[in-house]
Amino acid sequence: MRKIRVLVAKPGLDGHDRGAKVIACALRDAGMEVIYSGLHQTPEMIVEAAVQEDVDVVGLSVLSGAHMTLFPRVLELMRARGLHDVMLTGGGILPEEDIAALAGLGVGRLFGPGTSTEDIVRYVREAMEKKSAAARA
Repeated sequence: MRKIRVLVAKPGLDGHDRGAKVIACALRDAGMEVIYSGLHQTPEMIVEAAVQEDVDVVGLSVLSGAHMTLFPRVLELMRARGLHDVMLTGGGILPEEDIAALAGLGVGRLFGPGTSTEDIVRYVREAMEKKSAAARA
């Protein structure tokens, strides 16, 4: 079985990437292949990287307050490019009602400040195990 491939991306003008780097390192240390996009990525750049890198997961770090624009746009572009089996997840400063709205669109679990890296690693692993089991069925 190949390693889980994760793209950690920082969309928009948000210049704070410490959390994204911590998550990227935690996923890498858990045995996943991690691609970090760097700062100031457009949704188009993120989705193109996801296609080129053949990732299983796209994780967005959004602290700018633009999550209700960025997550839906990335999801829309992923679907347009045929990435229906790639999970979109992420985190940031996200109100509960926005998390629920994004989940209704098909975005995976979203994580707020203070979430342990172990919880995020566990979530990604479990989601990929479910995906793999469904593919075998």
